[in-house]
This record gives sequence, structure tokens and C-alpha cells, in this order.
Amino acid sequence: MDYAIVPIIMFGFLIIGLCIGIPVVYTIGGVAIGSAYFLWGTNSIFGLCTAAVGTMNSWSLLAVPLFVFMSMILFETGVVEELYDTFYRFTTGLRGGLAVCSVLVGTLMGAMTGVVAGSVMALTTLALPQMLKYKYNKNIAMGAVMAGGTLGQLIPPSTNMIVYGTVTGVSVGGMFATGLSCGFLLSFLYCAYILIRCFFNKSFGPAMPVEDRLPLKENMKKLYVVIPPIILVASVLGSIFGGLATPTEAAAVGSTCALALAAIRRKLTLTAALNASLATLKTTAMVGFISFAASFFGQVFVAAGGNKFIMSLAGIIPFGSWGVLFLTMIIVFILGMFLECMAIIIICAPIFTPLIVAAGIDPLWFAILFMVNIQSAYLTPPFGLSIYYMKAALDPKMGLRLKDIMSSTFPFIALQMTGLILCLVIPPVAMWGTKVFM
Repeated sequence: MDYAIVPIIMFGFLIIGLCIGIPVVYTIGGVAIGSAYFLWGTNSIFGLCTAAVGTMNSWSLLAVPLFVFMSMILFETGVVEELYDTFYRFTTGLRGGLAVCSVLVGTLMGAMTGVVAGSVMALTTLALPQMLKYKYNKNIAMGAVMAGGTLGQLIPPSTNMIVYGTVTGVSVGGMFATGLSCGFLLSFLYCAYILIRCFFNKSFGPAMPVEDRLPLKENMKKLYVVIPPIILVASVLGSIFGGLATPTEAAAVGSTCALALAAIRRKLTLTAALNASLATLKTTAMVGFISFAASFFGQVFVAAGGNKFIMSLAGIIPFGSWGVLFLTMIIVFILGMFLECMAIIIICAPIFTPLIVAAGIDPLWFAILFMVNIQSAYLTPPFGLSIYYMKAALDPKMGLRLKDIMSSTFPFIALQMTGLILCLVIPPVAMWGTKVFM
């Protein structure tokens, strides 16, 4: 199997580069360019420029800056704060209610923005002090904030899904539909765990004292705050699932609606627009450079016989398609402990997709299993990004250490794995969204 030698060497250098701390984009791009040069000479490097041009012209990737801009406008104009305040009013009398509120707000924020960093940091600032004030168990409080905030990775519009669809050819609309079903499943598991835990142990999440609760009539008056975000979500996802727009066109609709919402609320200031634009530029540049490197790597990997090597593995992995599924899921979970989600998608998705197709597995089902699995990458120590987003947003006066934050993630990682197993063993649990929304 001569065609296996070069891909194995490429993977070896890739792992070495990542282990010694070279940034992902330089590792992937460097291995690709170096391999092309040694295999085919200088002219091959010029050929790789075609991959960069193709990436820059990708219609699907155009949705990334539009969705990011939409989310940044919403964060800059205070929509998140008002949402939390509204949900907060209706959960104060429930044991664990404030933690459930954090998960529910994180779910809705995921459907509005698809950006994890902003969601986790906003909830850390808004929700965590309230839970600690009312003597919530710190692990429940921090875990709920991080788990709820990471749902933006799974619930559409998710930039990770757009990138996955771009590099594999899997339908982004189909992934959005299955992302809704799996995102709601995880949200339900989080809320059920919190309520059950707090029911049997009052000290974990005590109900707010009666004197601190607001009257129901006054709470009902605040419900109007939820209406504009729901309209925004409906305009974006409804246009996709209704066949009126592609995900990219829907992203433009969402950005326009977010601007209109901010203007109506008189929060669309020049400062907010500039901050949102700068954050969008940074995120888009990161996605663009990683996509360029991935295109280089993919072209060289295929030309060097990598696809033949991957296809041959499908025939030797034990237990057939189930063996392929379990092996790929284990690899993704382990990588999630050390790499960010975008890097895992760029490295693994183009390589695993031919393998699972050869094993007779539905690429869309595998795609959503992949996305549910990398959800854990935001929480798994030592490099779970949500852990560090929370740490960055924490008030030092709270006295919470990095060790405390990491320990709070384990029950919610177990819940994520429970969701993954349900989607794996009972495929309709993951796929019902396609029947409802497509």
C-alpha cells in the first residue's frame, strides 16, 4: 500500500505541529505546502492558489460574516440582557429555576446568534452572580451557564455547521434542521438534570424567597421583549426551511432584521456598529485563513492517495459501519480535549466523510453526530474554550478558580455524551428535524 505512506507522514507532521503548539492554520497549511513541494516541486505550490481562490468564492462561507455580524449587533445593543431579565422573572419560584433560566436563554441565544463566546461571557456576567447571590451550588451554576452558552455551536445558525457543509458537501440546510432537534434534546437534558438534582437536594438550587419575587401581572408585561427575537429567529430559519432562501441569503435577512431591531429599540449607535463590524472582521479572517489551509491540505491529501487510504480502512475496521462510527466518534472526542471545534472540523470532516460513505452511513446523520460530539470540546478540560470564556468574564471578587470551573463541567459533559448515545442508537432522535422543517 504505497499510497498510504504519504498520508501517514502528513498526519504525523500534523500531530507533531499541533503538539508543540504551532497555530492550527500554520500547521495545516505548512504541512500541505511542504508536502506538495517535496512531492511535485515548485509548480505545485502555484496550483494550490486555485484552492484559495475557490474558497474565497464560496457562496456558503459568505454566510459566516453575515451571521457573525447579526450576533454581534444583538450583543452590542442589549437584547441578551433583556431576554435574561424576562426569563429570570418566570423561574424565580422554582428550585433550580435560575440555572434552568440560564440554559433556556442560552438556547434562544444560540438560535439567534450561533456564537458561543459571546453567549457564555454574557451569561457569566448576567446569570452567575444572581445564582451565587441566592446560594446556588457553584458547580450547578457554572455548569449551567457554560452548557447553555455552548448550544450556539449546535443550534442554527451555527458557523461551525456552515464550515462543515462547505468542506464536505453535506447540505447546510439539512444540518440546520437536525441541529434544531439535537440542540433541543441537549437543552432538555440539561434542564431535566438541574430540576431533578435540585428537587432531591434543596441546597443545590433553592427557590428565590417569596419577598424577592415579582408579581405575575408585572412579569407578563415584560413578555413583549421576547417577541422581536422570536421574529428574528423565524425570519432566518423560516426562510431556509420554507425554501425561500439559501442559508447565505437567510444570513443576509438575519443581519438586516438585527439592524432593524436595534434601530427600532434606538440602540443602533455608531459605537455599537463599529464594535460589531470589528468583531465580525476578526472572526471572518480566522475562518478564512483556516479554510485556505484546509483547502491546501485537502488537495494535497487527495492527490497523494489519501482518499484511497481512507477508503481501504473501511474494509479492515472491525464491526462494519458501527466500528467506523465508534472509532470516528472516539477520535473526535479525544481531539476535543485539545483542539477548538473549527480545527477539528477542518482536520477530520473531509477525511472522515469518504470513510463513512464507503461504510454505507448517511453523511447527514454522521454530520449531526459529529456536531453533537464536538459540542463537548467546549467543555472538556484542559482546553475547553467555554472554560476560558467564563474565566475571562468572571468578577475576581467571586473567588472562583480555574479548577472550580473545570470541575463543574463534568456532569454536563456526561449529559452531552448521553445525548450523543441517544442520537447514535436511535437515529430518529437526531433526524426528526428534517421531517418537520425540511
